[in-house]
Amino acid sequence: MKAAPDWLARSVDKLRGTAAQPVAGAAQRPMAQRLKATLRRGPEALSPHVLRRLMDDLQAAASEQLSEVEAAKHAQSVMDWYVSATDAQKADLWLLMCEEFGPDAQRIQAVRLQLEQARNPGEMTQAEIDLRKVLVSARTRLLQRFSVPEGGMRFLIDMRAELLKLPKSDKRFVALDAELEHLFANWFDVAFLELRKLTWDSPASLLEKLIQYEAVHDIRSWADLKNRVDSDRRCYGFFHPKMPNEPLIFVEVALVEQMSAAIAPLLDEHGARADLSKASTAIFYSISNTQNGLRGVSFGNSLIKRVVDDLLSEFPKLRSFATLSPIPGLRQWLLKHGDTVTAQWTPKQHTAVAQALGVTAPVQIAQLVQAGGDVQQWTEAHVLRKALMACAAHYLAKGMDQGRPLDPVARFHLGNGARVERINWAADLSSKGLKQSLGLMVNYLYDLKRLDKHRESLAQGKVPVSAEVDAWRKGW
Repeated sequence: MKAAPDWLARSVDKLRGTAAQPVAGAAQRPMAQRLKATLRRGPEALSPHVLRRLMDDLQAAASEQLSEVEAAKHAQSVMDWYVSATDAQKADLWLLMCEEFGPDAQRIQAVRLQLEQARNPGEMTQAEIDLRKVLVSARTRLLQRFSVPEGGMRFLIDMRAELLKLPKSDKRFVALDAELEHLFANWFDVAFLELRKLTWDSPASLLEKLIQYEAVHDIRSWADLKNRVDSDRRCYGFFHPKMPNEPLIFVEVALVEQMSAAIAPLLDEHGARADLSKASTAIFYSISNTQNGLRGVSFGNSLIKRVVDDLLSEFPKLRSFATLSPIPGLRQWLLKHGDTVTAQWTPKQHTAVAQALGVTAPVQIAQLVQAGGDVQQWTEAHVLRKALMACAAHYLAKGMDQGRPLDPVARFHLGNGARVERINWAADLSSKGLKQSLGLMVNYLYDLKRLDKHRESLAQGKVPVSAEVDAWRKGW
């Protein structure tokens, strides 16, 4: 990466030694005032002089008159400065981008009036075209220009990752974050990503990244890693053309004879290899996003379908495609909202659970959750096991917020067209599994003929679930 311009380097060095850091909650002047000022006020990280220099580069990078190549040079200058900037100085840059590069309200109003006054299809069409153009803000063009230089896409993803670390109460940068998320949703649609298969013979640097980014079940050793890319497994990475050596998503698959009910056998590096001639089911047991800056970007609803197509080309006898997934939000949700579930229990159910817990009815959900550390000892007929299974079924089938599943893993798979197929008892007895979901895991089934139907059902606010899961929810 080339060196930052001299004026920027000098400014950063000077500011590091003399600038006061912003005070939390301190009132700051709008950027329009600061750009016209002569002196910096105490809580402001960058002086008006440096702000104006940055503004010049940003305006040039966003200019419609400059070519993409020329504009990208100005974007590169800002990127070079950013490497050495403090957090407070970066925040000033973000404020510049938020306050000075938004949509042109006057132009939008004029085109809106043009649309309202259109008298024929031709005028209506032209007004629609003009409206689309004015809705592309200077900030949109600016961010697009940042993506042009080498390393630009990495820069934007890392910048959003920094934005996402800020307190949710800080609303100053919401516009910038929303713009980045919108652009990423288009740039990182799964249709534009390259699917690569990872094997034990893949470059060590790539296998090391699989270890680094595995977010569901930690990879404990090279032997563990070798098990995950063995002959009865498949591991895939999705890559973007702008980041050819940086995986965005890892998908780990086990080829088995029937739907898996526990994670330990799949992670057992000493276990026997599956007989691929008998394999009828593909189990997606780990899907890890590697880039925090892409949080909230769905990658489109065909990510799993891409992997399924590749599996079917190699194993045409496969009939079922399902996950073995954690339920990371279950325990926390139970402690906060579980009493709304127990309020629906009958007096007889409360009495039975209270007797098993050794407490007085009615039961408080915290009492049931606290007993969850003993799940291994609860037989299929145990009343506490039945109660927890019913709570999990309610969470997965009815836990919604603004039309979206509360559980992040459920949100991903249901959004891709899966249905909640089966809840598995004592499926993950690791400390993480017990802490998050009292050892429970869930199978999401991808019925290839019903993906669209399931997505439509979810869009209408109804979670698609199997008869077994529905039965658990309705009664035990």
